[in-house]
Amino acid sequence: MSIELIRRLYDYHRWANRCLFDVTAALGDELAARKVGTQFSYPTLGGMFGHLCGADELWLHRWKGTSPARPPGPHPPSLPALRPLWDTVELAQEAFLAGLTESDLVRIIEYRSPEGQSFRLPLGPLLHHVVNHATHHRSEIATMLTMVSGSPPDTGIAAYERQRAAAAGRVPVDRARAGS
Repeated sequence: MSIELIRRLYDYHRWANRCLFDVTAALGDELAARKVGTQFSYPTLGGMFGHLCGADELWLHRWKGTSPARPPGPHPPSLPALRPLWDTVELAQEAFLAGLTESDLVRIIEYRSPEGQSFRLPLGPLLHHVVNHATHHRSEIATMLTMVSGSPPDTGIAAYERQRAAAAGRVPVDRARAGS
């Protein structure tokens, strides 16, 4: 694990979150507030995005040495109101990551759960946790979107890397090898 890999994962994390957020926002607040099903971690698309933003914010506090007694929130009821808050969290997250060194990845972070349970873990795995946690919820969001409007765009890492390569004017490696 390297700090450069972590930073790249967070670039992907922001990109994937925004891809699904933008698709949902284009469908409107009424659809984002509609209950899709109790089988999901949160029954509405808006609730799912609020949770992702809140988790990013909560873990950023923990990485910086504070453990809020309760998760951040409640978050704004509409996606347009949530976006500026999430932008601020993402900028703070990006600044935190920019200041890290390789040795920070093994630094022990002490934090408490909202229930008061204490934990001590190295920062590196905790940084991975946030991206992995969001992947779980993005899969729920993609399923919810499929149920209400059709299949959303691919938000896998390979799609992100292809888009990055295209934006940089490079032929993605997988296409170069395939001859297309």
